[in-house]
Parts: sequence; structure tokens; C-alpha cells
Amino acid sequence: MREFPSDGEILALLKAHPHRKYRLREFVLELRLRSSQVRELKSALKRLMRARKIERSKDNRFALASPAPAPPATRAREAAPHQKNVVRGRLIGHREGYGFVVPDQRLSATDLDVFIPASAMGPALHGDRVDVLVARSRDGVRLEGRVLRVVERAQMTVVGEFRCGPRQNVVLPFDKRIPYEIVIPRGHEWPAEESPGGGRHRQFGGESEGRGVRSKAPAVRSPRELDGKIVDVEITNFPEAGSPAALRGRVLEVLGRRDEFGVDVEIIIRKFHLPHRFPAEVLAEADAAPQDILEVELERRRDFRSRPVVTIDGETAKDFDDAVDVERLAGGGYRLTVHIADVAHYVRPGTALDREARLRGTSVYFPDRAVPMLPLELSNGICSLNPRVERLAMSVLMEIDPEGRVAAYELVPSVIRSVERMTYTAVRDILAGESAAGERYEKLAENFRLMEELARLLNLRRDERGSIDFDLPEPEIEFDERGRMVGITRSERNIAHRIIEEFMLAANESVAAYLECRSIPALYRIHETPDPKKVLEFEEIAATFGYSLGVDRPALRRFRISRRDTSRREERYERTYESLEAGDLRVTSRHYQRLTERLAGKPEERILSYLMLRSLKQARYSEENLGHFALASPTYTHFTSPIRRYPDLIVHRILKAALEKEGGSAHIRLLEGHEQRSVLPGVPGLGLEVHSSKGRHSIAGRPEPHTASRHLPKPTPGAPLTGAAFVLLPELKALAASTSEAERRAQEAERELMEWKKVNFMAERLGEEFEALIIGLAKFGFFVELTDLFVEGLVPIETLEDDHYVYRQRLGAIVGRDTERAFRLGGRIRVRLDRVDREANKLQFSVVS
Repeated sequence: MREFPSDGEILALLKAHPHRKYRLREFVLELRLRSSQVRELKSALKRLMRARKIERSKDNRFALASPAPAPPATRAREAAPHQKNVVRGRLIGHREGYGFVVPDQRLSATDLDVFIPASAMGPALHGDRVDVLVARSRDGVRLEGRVLRVVERAQMTVVGEFRCGPRQNVVLPFDKRIPYEIVIPRGHEWPAEESPGGGRHRQFGGESEGRGVRSKAPAVRSPRELDGKIVDVEITNFPEAGSPAALRGRVLEVLGRRDEFGVDVEIIIRKFHLPHRFPAEVLAEADAAPQDILEVELERRRDFRSRPVVTIDGETAKDFDDAVDVERLAGGGYRLTVHIADVAHYVRPGTALDREARLRGTSVYFPDRAVPMLPLELSNGICSLNPRVERLAMSVLMEIDPEGRVAAYELVPSVIRSVERMTYTAVRDILAGESAAGERYEKLAENFRLMEELARLLNLRRDERGSIDFDLPEPEIEFDERGRMVGITRSERNIAHRIIEEFMLAANESVAAYLECRSIPALYRIHETPDPKKVLEFEEIAATFGYSLGVDRPALRRFRISRRDTSRREERYERTYESLEAGDLRVTSRHYQRLTERLAGKPEERILSYLMLRSLKQARYSEENLGHFALASPTYTHFTSPIRRYPDLIVHRILKAALEKEGGSAHIRLLEGHEQRSVLPGVPGLGLEVHSSKGRHSIAGRPEPHTASRHLPKPTPGAPLTGAAFVLLPELKALAASTSEAERRAQEAERELMEWKKVNFMAERLGEEFEALIIGLAKFGFFVELTDLFVEGLVPIETLEDDHYVYRQRLGAIVGRDTERAFRLGGRIRVRLDRVDREANKLQFSVVS
């Protein structure tokens, strides 16, 4: 039986159809409720109306609430939303009670956010969208504000630890950015349809990956049995006037105790509100997906079933998005074919599968578990390019000259049959001449050698145009046969990884170039030019190591002392810049590339590469093509991972719609010496003409001029390509924002779980000594990274007992007043683990003399 959905699930249904109004019986059908649950549905709808999340029309239909007019108290001139001193944005809370508001629209080049003191937070919680009255702080340096109203609540559910009290039971949120306890009224310790004596909690255990099916858990017969356990709570009452006591909720499910196996993943999933259970209608559509390919479908696709196509992935991979094939051409060139799973054929626009995929945005990968974007029936089944079975694909055929430049490419729907499921390790062993691997894959060995040859050539061309390759190693968790963590190692990036990386980059660039050449609105993967101030701040640090990016910069940097307080162990200087604008600093990816080459193999490579990465902006999705700074590519998109990324699925739909207009496929040959205007005819609502001029439609980022000459087959009569769909610019803009946010959410969740596992692992090594690298400085101490374990922690300044140490910001060091001993960025020291804080996921070290 389906459990009654949470308020968040009801809202998700409405958000999937923002312009639709639902009758009560339509909720029952869509949510697959029983007749006995109608009363609870009415209560939930009333609760959401009280929270101003939804509204009811005169004919008893429900829809998302319209933006509410300002209450009388806030209609004064100072609080009017249109006034210049009132901004709207997302609140980022802090565990100490204060917060920052990131405005929806950037205020200025220097004011990126607004500080909100704890006393001015009002009824707002972390993540809420709020209106803020803004003023300049007393020192005139930063913006401060107070919350006027909450526009949209972000937290409908909160995960935390259940505590039994003498007067009332409470839940302490796991997310410390919500610094209030949540009161659980009597009778709300169980979901509404359950009772203390005979009911059962939804409790963690026995979940099938990808489906969200849970086994029965032991009955919990008293709130006392919940004491100390982690629970997921639905907030039923929010504060109206900033009173913490107004936060009330009801328990939705019990996850278990914090230190129980697997509970850490469950907590992180709920803390970051990752959708992790597929609704019944989504699973039904996945189960109904056709497992056989119809003959009529094969007839309108290019047949690659006779080619030696292979997939190359990690040892534990189960979903295979991409397969590759390389052949030598007459004249010394190459034909690289990249086949990508045709997910759009099975996940149609407007279906329950599509709505759920859009809601998730991306698959999330934890060390010991994945939260997939699509159900396993699709992601590991019919969509996956599994070996020795027929699969539908979208293929990019690239003709590459002997110098590694793309001379032509073709985009076609296809059918393939992968001959082998290869791993990165096996391909590496073959190319290294390891006999066992060579004998096992003897028939494919020459193909892999050709792939290596082409990949190195493509990489050389990328280097020439200025593409950056930091090649920073990542931590990898090791588990024993019982799933328990036993170690942390550095992940290996071998030649097989580089082969796939180069081939996918080439395919993504070809698809992006085609869409831009045809002036078709699409989702681009962009990476903007770094902020000049960030670049100069990095230059200041790099100079202390004797390095520089070598940018042509004017004399903009000055220092003035802002505070010297040796009693507080601080000597702070304020950087000032004279009218610094983006155009004042001419920085390109080549500046970064040259410095990474100089740093290769040097002791300071790790710290400076890390700081260089921090000086760059974060890549994101956009409906506007702004180029990709790090790749030195004028046009780039994500096309190669539609099983795990929703933007790739959108690009597939747009590409299929464009190919349908061109007769089923497109062949682009690049010629030098001309320019080309190209608008795909007959596409409603896509009248934007883009001038593909010098360097704009460059397949591999080449700056030389060119034109695109089309050699297209005549349109083939018959049914259109399944899953094809153009997307208009307003919808693309919304998709770019939501998928970028989903990507950041997934990255934060993955990072936090990794830190949690590291801290738990280090708890057993208390008192041990380690070699470490200083990676950050602050007035209260310095941060270190253990050389062999990728584990970070703090050395508090008060633990440095051989002298009185002061943080000297301008020197970039913590310096002893008498001995002048200095701890600098990049310094290597030996430390001892003194303290493990599992609640805050933090480690504390001290320096070993």
C-alpha cells in the first residue's frame, strides 16, 4: 500500500504543473491514495493553505499560491518591494544564528550578498526566499539588512535527532543552519495513519536501489524508544514573528541511530532534500518501457551493429551512457564515432518519468550508493549500452585529420551492439603491455592503441588552444566485503580515463557547434571568465611562492592597515583596488595553463593548483552561449550523459528535433576562408539568427575562419524521431537555473558525506601523527590536509605553545612574535590528531615539534 505522501510531495505534484488546478478526486488519482486517506488529504491541503503554499478557488480547485500582496504592516514606503533599498533573494543561514542573503539580481560588482544579523532574521529559516530591507553597515564596508517577509519556504521537512524531554519531545536539526529545535506535539511522534500501539514507523532498512521499496521495520511502541534516533520531520507550523517556539512538526520516518551502518547516507539524502523514492506512476512507466526494438525503428537509423564498439567505464559502473569506436582513414586521418544512449526515445516530454527526472536533475553518487535520476529498469536496462545486446543511440561521427583537427562531423540516430564492456583498468593494462589483459582482449588490442594515439593528438590540440588541465587527485573510499570503510586512497586517472575524456569533449563540442550554427535555442555548458579580484588575490599568494599567472595588470593593488590587535593574535590589512573592472585585467585560460605546466612535479603544485581552482568561477548551464573558459572552447554543451544528467536529455530532444527537420541526419564539413549565416528553417518560435563568424563555430576551438557546408539526405517519409522536442528560450532559462542548482546540491551532498566518512574513519586514529600540508590560514589557526589521506582539519592558534603567534594577513603567514617562526600556505609539517568532533564533522590537530 502507498504511504500517505508528505506535504513536500503534494507540492512537487503541483509544481510539476504550475498552471493546473486540481480537484480533490484528481489528487486522489494522481497520488494513488486509498479512500480511507481522503480525510488526511483534506487536512494536508488545509495545512498547506495556512502556510500560504497553495490556494483554493471558488469552485474548490487547488493550485500553487499566487505571490501574496504585502501585508498592511509592510506597505509602508520603506518596505515596498519595488523600492531600491529592498531586495529579494535566497537566505543562507549560519549555525550561529545569523545569515546572508544572495540577491536574485546582483547588486553591484562588489556587493555580492547582504549580511543579516541574528536579531534581524525574523521568521526566516535557511534556504527561504525573503525580502530584505538593506542598508550600509556602520563601517561602510558591507551591506546589512533585516528580513521583512518570507516569500517562499524552502524547508518542508527537516532531518534531526529525536530527544525525549520531561515536558515535550523535540527534534534537533542535523543541519545546524537551522539553529532551532522542532517541537513534536503528543501524537505526532507517528505518521497520522499510525498509532503508538499497533502502527509502524517508516524506518530505514532494506531499500532496493532505484525503487525506494522498504522492508518492514521493528515496531516502535513508545516515544522513549525514539530517544537518540535520527528521524525525518515534516514542519507543520512555521514561526510567524520570529519565535523559535513556533516551529512544530510531526515524524515522517525513523532512520536509526547515527552510528548505524547506512544511516549516514539516509541522513544526507534528507538533509539536502534529494528525491530518492520513485512514485508509483514513474515505476509503472519504467516497467512498461518496451524491451524490444521494432523493425520500423531500425529502418530509420544508421546501423553500427557490425562495428567493434566498446564501452569503457569504472569497475562498479552499471549504467553505460557512452560507447566508442575509432578507425584509420586513408591519408592518415581518423574516424571517431561516439555513441550515446538514446534516452529521449524512452523518456518522453510530459510523462511522469520526465517530471521525476527534471525534479532530480542529476544522479547523485555516494561512495557506497547511488541515487539515480532514472529507475534502474531504464538506467541499467533498456537505455544502458550493455554488451552484446541491441541498443538505440544518438551518434556523432567525427572525421579528424592527421593533425588532430575535426574536419567534418555527422550526427545520426543509430542502433549499436557493444562487443565488450571494458574497464579503465583493463584498457590501461592492455596499453601497458600486460600479457593477461592483452591475451583476453587480443582482438580489440589494436583498436585501443589507435584510441590512445588519437586521444593524445586531441589532447595536444586542446593544449595548443589553452585548455586547462589541473589533474587534481580525488579521494577514494575503500570498503571491505561487509561494506565497512577501511581506508582512503588517491583515485587514479590513467590513460583510459583520458581517452574517454577526450572523445566525450569532442562529441560535446560537435553537438554544441551544430546547434549554434543552426541558431537553435539550446542548453549550453558555460564557464565564465574569472572575477578580476579573485585573480589578483591569487596573484598575491602565488607571488609568495615566486610564481605568477603573468597577466598584464595595471598597478591596482594597495594595502592599508585596518586593524592590528596582537592580543587577539591578528594583524589584518585591507586590500583596496582602484576602479577595477573586468576589462582591466586581460586573463585567458593560457595564463592558467602555463602556470600549471610550470608547477608540474613541484612541491607547491598541490596548494597552488587548489588555489587556482578556487579563483575560477563555477561552470553552469545557460540558455546563452558564453563559451567555456577552462576548456578554451567557444561553444560547449553536455550531450554525453543523458542517463544521469537532465540537461543532456534536453539537448538530445532538441538535437533530434533539429535532425528531423534536416531529414533524419546532418553532415557538417568545415571549410576555411568564409563565414556562414545559418538558421534552421521551419522551426516555430526559433527565429533568432546567430552569425557564425570567425572562430565562433569552431569545432575544436580553432580560431581560423571557416564555413559549414551541408550534405544532407532527403527527408525520409515515416514517423518522426521519438522523443524529439524543441524548447523555447524562456523554458530553457528556467531549466538552466534548476539543473545548475540540482548539480550544486548533488556536489554538496557528495562532499558532506565524504567528510562524514573521513571523520568516522579518523576517530579510530586519535593520537596518531601524520605528515600534512598547510592549505588555509585564519586568525584562529591554520588548516591542514594530511598528505596520504586527503583528510582536512584545523590546528588552533592557541595550541602553538612555543611562542605568541599572530596572523599577519599581508605576509600570508602565522608568525611567532619572538622566534619569528612562520607557518605559511604550502608549508609541510607533522601533526597529531587531538580531537574528533563527530557532531560537527571536524578534526583538530596540533603541531608535533
